[in-house]
Amino acid sequence: MPQQFIELGEGYGDVYELLEIIKSNDSRFHQAFILTSTKEEQTIASLAVALKPAGDSKFMPIYICREGIPFNEEKPSKRQIMFEECIEQLGRKAVVVEIKHSSIFSESKLFYQYLIGIMRLHHYIPALN
Repeated sequence: MPQQFIELGEGYGDVYELLEIIKSNDSRFHQAFILTSTKEEQTIASLAVALKPAGDSKFMPIYICREGIPFNEEKPSKRQIMFEECIEQLGRKAVVVEIKHSSIFSESKLFYQYLIGIMRLHHYIPALN
């Protein structure tokens, strides 16, 4: 099953868009992710959600707000709290995964291939058929 990241952006409004995608596609919900990375001694997070394919399609979209949220487990940001609450309303929990920062990759396409590899390796998303 092919998967592809669809980047929404890093801003506050983009998180609201991600939350609306989750709410309006609750029957397609597959898995939510909080992807943490460190750059210049600061831990930041990306919020992402994988949806099941629509209809007979074999395509799995993974919507992401990339690296725009400061991450602190003891004191989560408002955006992180909103994301986790939205996922909990579906009776699910977001998976927290520590990853490399996207800046070490020469292209964002390589970064997203790296993420798909990690997600498949840990069986968070299905293998490519």
